[in-house]
Amino acid sequence: MLFLAPFLGWLCSGILKYILNFVKYGAKARSMVGNGGFPSTHTTVAVSTTAAIGFSSGIDSGLFALGVAFSFIIIIDATGIRKALGEHAKNLNHINSSSNVVFKTHRESQGHTRTEVLGGVGLGVIVGYMTSLFL
Repeated sequence: MLFLAPFLGWLCSGILKYILNFVKYGAKARSMVGNGGFPSTHTTVAVSTTAAIGFSSGIDSGLFALGVAFSFIIIIDATGIRKALGEHAKNLNHINSSSNVVFKTHRESQGHTRTEVLGGVGLGVIVGYMTSLFL
C-alpha cells in the first residue's frame, strides 16, 4: 500500500491548492493550479512517501533515510532553483511588455516560499501517516 502514498499526496495537495485558489481567485482558480502555490505538491508527494515509509518501517530504516535525502533535494529545488526560474519568468514578461515584439508569456509561479513548502511537509506527514494506517 505504500505505493499509494505519493499518489494520495499529489491528489490531496492538488485538491487543497484548487480550493484555496478558488476562494482567493474565483473562476480563475483552474488556471492557477500548477507549479507554485500553497501547498507545495512536489514537497507533499516526496514527504508523504517518506513519512509512510517512516511510519511503517521505522525511522532507522535505510529506505526512510533515502526518502529524507530525496525530500530534502525536492525542497531545495522548490525553494531555490524553481523559485529563481519564476523570477526569471517575471523579468522576461516585464521585458516582453515593454517590447514592440510579442513573445510568449511565461508562468511566473514556479517555485515556493518557505510557508508553501512547510504546508507541503505538514500535508505530506498527514497523508503518509494515514497511508501507513491502512497497510
